[in-house]
Amino acid sequence: MIELSRERELVELAKRKDEHAFMELLKDARGKVWRVCLAYGNNHYDAEDILEDAIAVAWQNIDTFRGKSRFSTWLYSIASNIAKNKLSRRREFAVEDVGADLPTNESDTGEVVSARQVVHDALGQLSPDFREALILREYAQMSYKEIAIQQAVSIQTVKSRIHRARNIVKKIIVAQESV
Repeated sequence: MIELSRERELVELAKRKDEHAFMELLKDARGKVWRVCLAYGNNHYDAEDILEDAIAVAWQNIDTFRGKSRFSTWLYSIASNIAKNKLSRRREFAVEDVGADLPTNESDTGEVVSARQVVHDALGQLSPDFREALILREYAQMSYKEIAIQQAVSIQTVKSRIHRARNIVKKIIVAQESV
């Protein structure tokens, strides 16, 4: 992780449209943001679209970054908002069944993909606030404080949302396994 002072320098350079500085910021945040995109997307293609859109939006709007949080937190926020918009549009215009393209054999790969789809489906059943809190904690590995800033709520609310979200996901998965 980039030291905060170095990050601030890079942000200032990126605000002056220094592509190398922006790329260094991305290099530091990309892995965690990728996990968030994967958690929101149905597959790698969706996740890539979300990430590409988030990077483009961040580059176009870097001058609006105020530095009240880490750059990576700001980028998570952008990716999360893009993902939520894509998901809401997809629900409005859904044509295919979710998981229709999953392998049907019982190989290890098929089981892993199937398990990921079960988790993804369970996350999709959470309220948006619960889903975002859980994704940011589990996939982006953000601290409770960072999530509280992102969601504009108290740390205790974040802890409660994550706890309740985990319990709901667990119940959904157990119910699906018993079917």
